[in-house]
Amino acid sequence: MDTILKLDNITKSFPGVKALQGIHLQIARGEIHALLGENGAGKSTLMKILCGIYQPDEGTITIENEPRHFTNYHDAVAAGVGIVFQEFSLIPYLNAVENMFLGREMRNGFGLLERGKMRRAAAEIFGRLGVAIDLSVPIRELSVAQQQFVEIGKALSLEARILILDEPTATLTPAEAEHLFAIMRDLKKQGVAMIFISHHLEEIFEVCDRITVLRDGQYVGMTEVAQSDIGRLVEMMVGRRIESSFPPKPPLRPDAKIVLNVEKLQLLKDGPVLQFTLREGEILGFAGLVGSGRTETALAVIGANPAYVKDIRINGEAAKLSDPADALRAGVGILPESRKTEGLITDFSIKQNISINNLGKYRSLRFFIDQRSEARATADIMKRVGVKAPTMQTEVATLSGGNQQKVVIARWLNHHTNILIFDEPTRGIDVGAKAEIYLLMRELTARGYSIIMISSELPEIVGMCDRVAVFRQGRIQTLLEGDEIDSNAVMTYATAGTRGAQHEHA
Repeated sequence: MDTILKLDNITKSFPGVKALQGIHLQIARGEIHALLGENGAGKSTLMKILCGIYQPDEGTITIENEPRHFTNYHDAVAAGVGIVFQEFSLIPYLNAVENMFLGREMRNGFGLLERGKMRRAAAEIFGRLGVAIDLSVPIRELSVAQQQFVEIGKALSLEARILILDEPTATLTPAEAEHLFAIMRDLKKQGVAMIFISHHLEEIFEVCDRITVLRDGQYVGMTEVAQSDIGRLVEMMVGRRIESSFPPKPPLRPDAKIVLNVEKLQLLKDGPVLQFTLREGEILGFAGLVGSGRTETALAVIGANPAYVKDIRINGEAAKLSDPADALRAGVGILPESRKTEGLITDFSIKQNISINNLGKYRSLRFFIDQRSEARATADIMKRVGVKAPTMQTEVATLSGGNQQKVVIARWLNHHTNILIFDEPTRGIDVGAKAEIYLLMRELTARGYSIIMISSELPEIVGMCDRVAVFRQGRIQTLLEGDEIDSNAVMTYATAGTRGAQHEHA
């Protein structure tokens, strides 16, 4: 094997925490190597060491048989290491060329920028990737997928021989993800070694050659993709075998009352008129391709997006939901797609995030908060939803994705909501935490909560939902329930719009 990268006995500690202990990783030239592990397993810390952002306490980094010590990110780049972070590092007001060459612009002998030369170099790289990028417009005007490809192009412009891809498909549609995989296969033929980090295990089997698994900051093992399966990988990641991530679906009571009745919802003057209901104790799925109108519909229901026509009843009573505050007063809460930017204040503590919408209930005098009452309520709700943290004063930014999601759920449960909208509830969450979120959702419905779940993950839609409204081009194409809910049916209606009889409402 033509080894290009070797990490031996990498160990790293932070105050009070042993982040990594004796980690080994070996990558061949032209190999796509998966790095797996739950959130908190040490993947990000290991990659930051490889990129020179952190320095290891012990261990060695060897690239092409030469020992390396990176004191900063620029040292790693000079050695041929590039990384595409999960959170983009692009400047939104600059175009693709300016982003790619930021800080290392090409200049002539007089110190003047050689814009034409940089543009040609960028065009050559995007041609190599097989993607069309408008090089003149600001990055903010490009799609998320195009921004992802600019990040990859930026790394390749640095002549990266080792490319780290951290959750690159998290915000891509299935078609965009397939294009990315095709690019990865082409880069592999060109001898570029890639470390691929993803929570979607099916992607690992589609594009990777070998897999290294970390757990609790320790090396668990390495396996060939051809000799493994999802069950084995889950067992390596979490230390136990999860036979099924999805809890059993209890039968929905035929007499379950309708808690939310969207009798008429028209987002645009000439747009389709939507109708659907939500019953007590059920999970109603919103499925469809990205851009099909799922999230826009949910936001219009709670008043976060405008609607041309809106006729909604909650528990049989007409409800005027002009904004999210109205929705909250009516008992409707939302877990937004982007929990870090829309659902949480990450610099605040767990207690502050859970209490922020509920401070009135702790008011002892006109201007004072009963902190003991607030602490007792916070401790109780953290226990109910299973938030794992040292204390309720722990900063939310330090929590794993799964625990951050639980904090958002805890806030709305603390507010006495009974209708919850979960928008991509397990995006960026590891397989063990996903199972915990699924179980929590079923526990909520067993207690009488009703849930609308918007998800781009077909297994999640099929495994969790009692009924599924399939969206296509802004309209609800059909309603599936019971045995009708399967991946083929959902994708057929979401893409072709027909499969036998169509339904205009759910």
